[in-house]
Amino acid sequence: MSSDREALKSDFLAKHGFGRARREPLSGDASTRAYERLYTPNGERLIFMDQPPALESSVCPPEATPEERIALGYNAASRLAAGSVAAFVTVAAFLRERGLSAPQILAYDLDAGLAVLEDLGDGLFASLIEHGEPEQPLYEAAVDLQAALQQSPPPAVLSAGEASWPLLSYDTLALKIGTDTFLEWWPQFAELAPFSADAVAEWDALWAPVWVRGEADASVFTHRDFHAQNLLWLPERTGPARVGLLDFQDALRAHPAWDLTHLLQDARRDVAPELETAMLDRFLSQRPTLEREAFLADYRALAAANAARILGRVFARQALLGRAQYRAYMPRTWRYLERNLADPQLAGLKRWFDRHVPAEARA
Repeated sequence: MSSDREALKSDFLAKHGFGRARREPLSGDASTRAYERLYTPNGERLIFMDQPPALESSVCPPEATPEERIALGYNAASRLAAGSVAAFVTVAAFLRERGLSAPQILAYDLDAGLAVLEDLGDGLFASLIEHGEPEQPLYEAAVDLQAALQQSPPPAVLSAGEASWPLLSYDTLALKIGTDTFLEWWPQFAELAPFSADAVAEWDALWAPVWVRGEADASVFTHRDFHAQNLLWLPERTGPARVGLLDFQDALRAHPAWDLTHLLQDARRDVAPELETAMLDRFLSQRPTLEREAFLADYRALAAANAARILGRVFARQALLGRAQYRAYMPRTWRYLERNLADPQLAGLKRWFDRHVPAEARA
């Protein structure tokens, strides 16, 4: 870290009354954000978030055309928040206004990319389950939160203090850009020849109805990274507030199934098909206006698209960049993808993968 950035952080903390706090770095993820835990002299524990704005490409202007978004880069095309503190602050406010457990924001600087947050603890679903906590009650609480959050449409713009952020739709372009990263990164990782123009054209034709359906039903607030490593168990709270929420700054308006695809086909841990089925049934029992068979068909199709995106953009790309730990998640993600492609409605996509990605090229 540069001395200028460190001086900026120290000045920010001092300005907001945290200059005497002891700082402890926390392990990061694949993003450009960094976190520290703050221990204040009065015994309080807080989280310090550092998102240097210059490390990310441009976000999506609300009125940008598809061509303009593509020219701006992956974040704009995919409608990612590029780590924006404005996005984090406003989404947190939106969730807290609905009685949900996003961290309280104690101080922030939008231009500097800094914020001090409430510390919701270390009770990540994934860690608790690994250490013996029964998983079904946790998943039930997460599904109940989804059903509650989807009861009313979200606003077009989120705001908190002087910060505002548009809640855009997870549209056809964003879905396509994400799914297409498989075409870019998987051949490099698996040492396959680049896919031919005919194979790419067929890929586009087969996925297009999935992307269109995803955009057509983009109607609910969507966390976008809703899985067991971003959810915290807060048993002292009640109802949906028992689920603490992290890493939600990329939120969009999306299909009601999207967050469930992350939760129930979690690339980082096994979710048994029986648990997945039970949780989908639980969700649908609380969303009676959704037509069951159409919803489940969309769920499987969008889950397949998400698996392709994760295999390409997240895992293959990160492995090629030298982060070998992502290889361990690949077999599980392929199993999810193959489970989804077993749906007769996705038979064309199954044939595409069988022709172009042989079993030995599926890590």
